Amino acid sequence: MLDYDKEADAYDASRGGEPRAAAAADAVLGLVPDDVQALLDVACGTGIVTRRLAAARPALRVTGADAAQGMARMAAARLPGAVIRADSRRLPFPDASFDAVTSVWLLHLVDGAEDVRAIVAECARVLRPGGVYVTTVDKAAAHDVGSDIDAVLASRPRRPAQDRPEDVEAYAVEHGLTPAGRARFRGHGQGRSPRSTVADLRRGWFTRIAPDDPLTERFVTLLEALPDQEVPRPDPRFALRAFRKIPAARTP
Repeated sequence: MLDYDKEADAYDASRGGEPRAAAAADAVLGLVPDDVQALLDVACGTGIVTRRLAAARPALRVTGADAAQGMARMAAARLPGAVIRADSRRLPFPDASFDAVTSVWLLHLVDGAEDVRAIVAECARVLRPGGVYVTTVDKAAAHDVGSDIDAVLASRPRRPAQDRPEDVEAYAVEHGLTPAGRARFRGHGQGRSPRSTVADLRRGWFTRIAPDDPLTERFVTLLEALPDQEVPRPDPRFALRAFRKIPAARTP
């Protein structure tokens, strides 16, 4: 996994910047009811999306949380007084504290199913009955756009996807959530070119292929043979799922 403290300063510029953040925030808010008053953005990163959530709805009280000090520092500069450091598996909030909880580009990062289940459980716990949890799912699949680059890389070793939609939904249901909607948005500026993909391979962004692995150079040779070396292929399209917390049944 990347060191997000070290990545913080360059993170936004390397991942679509403001256009991608705007697309993400718009899609998230499309799944969040207008009457929501308090929203928690779990793993808020640099706060580039979180800030837009807050700006789009001035009456909405937005809190950001991130485990990485570098990310939380940048987010706090964007939302002074509204960002804390926190492990998404152990959120430091009482039960039923928020009307909405979001986790954008988080679940694919963790080590295994138990961590995903723990994160979903915590997001459900701090959610008020009737509240909405919105999360990205299937992030790795979003980057497979059917391009010639994807064809070259099809045989590469991959991490098992921790954020498969069916798994996330199963964990959500375990913790009293029910499906409540879905959306997609474009990852502006994240289309791969052959040359940028070679650079990513050589710096270890493809986590199951080390930069010094002979397989890396075999892929590099194939990528360097593709046409239009500097031309980005289509941008990814990310998937969101929304879940509503089922109110507890009233006893007579």
